[in-house]
Amino acid sequence: MSSGTMERILRLMAEKKASDVYLTAHAPAMIKINGQTIPINSQVLPPEAPRNLLSEIVPSTRMEELQETGELNMAVPLEALGNFRISAFRQRGQIAVVIRYIPGDIPALDSLNVAPVLADLVMEKRGLVLMVGATGAGKSTTLAAMIDHRNECASGHVLTIEDPIEYVYRNKKSVVNQREIGPDTASLQIALKNALRQAPDVILIGEIRDRETMSAAIAYAQSGHLCLATLHANNSYQALNRILSFYPVEVRPTMLGDLAAALRAIVSQRLLRTHTGSRVPAMEVLLNTSLIADLIQKADFSGVREAMEKSLADGSQSFEQDLARLINDGLVTRNEGLAQADSPNNLLWRLQNDFHALKSNDAANASDEDTTEDATFTEFTLDVKH
Repeated sequence: MSSGTMERILRLMAEKKASDVYLTAHAPAMIKINGQTIPINSQVLPPEAPRNLLSEIVPSTRMEELQETGELNMAVPLEALGNFRISAFRQRGQIAVVIRYIPGDIPALDSLNVAPVLADLVMEKRGLVLMVGATGAGKSTTLAAMIDHRNECASGHVLTIEDPIEYVYRNKKSVVNQREIGPDTASLQIALKNALRQAPDVILIGEIRDRETMSAAIAYAQSGHLCLATLHANNSYQALNRILSFYPVEVRPTMLGDLAAALRAIVSQRLLRTHTGSRVPAMEVLLNTSLIADLIQKADFSGVREAMEKSLADGSQSFEQDLARLINDGLVTRNEGLAQADSPNNLLWRLQNDFHALKSNDAANASDEDTTEDATFTEFTLDVKH
């Protein structure tokens, strides 16, 4: 195999603004662009191709790790383009590779069409802000834009603990130190244990996956720090239930009391396809209030959802509220909004009671026919001979 084939794939991702590439034996290489997954070409990858392509950009020591454990997670930088998050794993006896593109430039927060309250949340002195959503929902991009907004507006020390590092920050008004599990610290647990000794004002935890990490995030927020973290959940209701599931029954009352006191907001994000083929975020924002805190402490998460729907806090919004805005503004079609809504009936009610929606929605729906294109090859040839 000639060198440089994998780099060509990475450059193709940047050129096409693709989010992901999938390399699997006995199938064509696939690329995801604006949420649509299409073949890079018609070539079927032979069994050793994913491993051989990966070895072009990954050090031999990390390839040995993959061989021994069957798993590899790391980031690979490419000058002037950004980082590429590599996840390689063994499946059916062969190596498969998933690559996610992280652009080098961090987008401005006000360019993302996100809720304005996010700019206020990241400027808080203390508290816990959770960014939740499915894989590929744009959580990392939104969090990076929030961190960089604070970096531009306030002095202080921002400490990130990531696995792996995705966006790379430049010091502006703040000092930003980024620690990657593996190269910079032996484990997430050790990094969390030492974080407060590093005098941070803001702590970013790449992802909360277990009780220990969740407890650390709550403790940081209670000790006078702003802590931001991601969590895999579809909305705030699921996020609260997932947090609860981390803990045994006997300690849940204490944990819920701490969470109710520490939490500032849960922001849930989904990416929707616009009528022009690009993607735009829709957000649910749960801001903590005395009522919300009381409901969390009682584990009344259904009550939390009802209170948020009534918009009792300025800045809070349900998915249906934001979806109605996107439809009203002509950014997404009614069908796309309904497909992404937690409560399609609630969204329909909002649209039917908003006269402004009629004209904008008609215009958006008129372009529905143009949004679906047949998947086509990129006509990009891979050198996978071996």
